[in-house]
Amino acid sequence: MTSNVLEVRQLAKSFGGVKAVSNVSFDLARGQLLAMIGPNGAGKSTCFNLINGQLRPDHGTITILGKKANGLKPRDVWKLGVGRTFQIAASFGSMTVLENVQMARLSYHRQTTSLFKSVPRLNRDHAMELLRLVGIEDQYNRACGVLAYGDVKRVELAVALANDPKLLLMDEPTAGMGPAERQEMMALTSSIIETRNIGVLFTEHDMDVVFGRSDRIIVLNRGELVAEGTPDEVRNNRRVQEIYLGEEPV
Repeated sequence: MTSNVLEVRQLAKSFGGVKAVSNVSFDLARGQLLAMIGPNGAGKSTCFNLINGQLRPDHGTITILGKKANGLKPRDVWKLGVGRTFQIAASFGSMTVLENVQMARLSYHRQTTSLFKSVPRLNRDHAMELLRLVGIEDQYNRACGVLAYGDVKRVELAVALANDPKLLLMDEPTAGMGPAERQEMMALTSSIIETRNIGVLFTEHDMDVVFGRSDRIIVLNRGELVAEGTPDEVRNNRRVQEIYLGEEPV
């Protein structure tokens, strides 16, 4: 039985005459942190949106937890066991930190028919467990609208974990954070991978984060997969040095 939570084979998507993603293939295993990097326009966002169901591939296959996911809508992908965070974190600002996580949990279990009288007590223990996991349980009763941005990112991560995912997609998880916050966020992500045995695919522009935290890296350029491997293998790849890092090949 495969340990892969995600298998992508010959994935392709074009917009008009522009090939945004061209025959991209890769795997992601449980317990692994996989970075997807590349210059602007490389196809990273398109690839993410294909996997998460915002876009339908022109051809190729996406297999999530052993099930073909081509053409599924985002909510159906979510039901398979996929969580996602976004480059710009968002939350319900007028609701408390705890209520934001409870709402996601309630939605996953379809307990939304009597929200107004049930939210305060339904799934509270599980929501608090997630807030402890991301290190923000002490702010559970604060409105999200008054939180620092780094804390909003932690709330978003807790929400993304509300469906107990085995695959987590993180789009620029450290965007808008300072250097220390970035390292804390990725250390937290690594801890969650280990304790929950999930696979995480993330995009990131901070190369210190990418090379310091990833188990493996895949590199896209103009929609094509041009390199993959360990951080050391990718760092020493001549084509990556030339195309992405802006260095002369050695």
